[in-house]
Amino acid sequence: MALIEERKTKNGKTHYRVLIRLKGHAAQTATFERKTDAKDWAQRTESAIREGRHFNNREAKRHTFAELADRYIKDVLPKKKDSYSQDIQMRWWKERLGQYSLADITPALIVECRDILLSGKTSRGQRTPATVNRYLAVLSHAFSVAMKEWEWLEDSPMKKITKQKEPKGRVRFLSDEEREKLLHVCKESQNPYLFTVVTLALSTGARKDEIMSLTWKDVDIAKEVIQLTETKNGERRALPLKGLALELVRKLVRRLDTNLLFPSKENLKKPMDIRKPWESALKKSEIEDFKFHDLRHSAASYLAMNGATLAEIAEVLGHKTLQMVKRYAHLSHQHTAGVVERMNEKIFGVANGKKTELA
Repeated sequence: MALIEERKTKNGKTHYRVLIRLKGHAAQTATFERKTDAKDWAQRTESAIREGRHFNNREAKRHTFAELADRYIKDVLPKKKDSYSQDIQMRWWKERLGQYSLADITPALIVECRDILLSGKTSRGQRTPATVNRYLAVLSHAFSVAMKEWEWLEDSPMKKITKQKEPKGRVRFLSDEEREKLLHVCKESQNPYLFTVVTLALSTGARKDEIMSLTWKDVDIAKEVIQLTETKNGERRALPLKGLALELVRKLVRRLDTNLLFPSKENLKKPMDIRKPWESALKKSEIEDFKFHDLRHSAASYLAMNGATLAEIAEVLGHKTLQMVKRYAHLSHQHTAGVVERMNEKIFGVANGKKTELA
């Protein structure tokens, strides 16, 4: 509710101070010379707060979203992982919200943009709810930084935005035939790194960004291990380097002008972009409904089918909990059944359904 206090200065001049306190919102104050102006402001501000339309008055009105986006792209994104895709996402928001002051950006306006995102298409087809949520996530973080660090806002309009419901994580992995065809095509590719990169992904379950950003200081050939220092969850992770993957890494030419394993021809400080040769390899091998990230699913699936526990799969993939790897549980059924069978045989003397003297 709004409280209006009448105050007088030392020279006898009267003014009116308005204090608005609503549960769950920061207190708002303003001072006016006329009581009618004070009442009008109190009424409009209370309505705006209740409807989610009110944010930091002075600072929010002084800055446009374009200013926020530019500062975020310049000062914040370079410190983050996967800054390339988030840069694209922020520029998308800037194109649609850039002309608005921060005070004028409401949840309703963001929802309108969110729905445009959801109905849009990319070169790969219909934009997914998961992709839309990534756009919302970077926008939410930008508002949080503007609120907590820059003090441009008192609150974030993202608090009232609902994320899109994402489908359960799919498990698409290469069959033996598909894997053989894909590796053959990658080996024949004109791209000098594609075969090695794909083999590493299948062998270690590492993400594309983790592989492409590898430097020689991350690789210990003698100990047959890769130490990942830049991971999605921010924790270090060791990748065992075995078999064909180890052999291919050994054959890589270590250049003196870059520390990257897979440098770009155009800029030796950046990793090579293998998107086009990868898509070409999928087309030539006639593999459908498959993404590079599915190589990670393939590695996890092969681990499950070869007897690895969910805890072991989580350790290899770098997941902090078992929730993300439960999707592979059904693939390890035969292994689990074998463990239970051996336990029953030892304790009860029942093997393969055949009774013993105890039964």
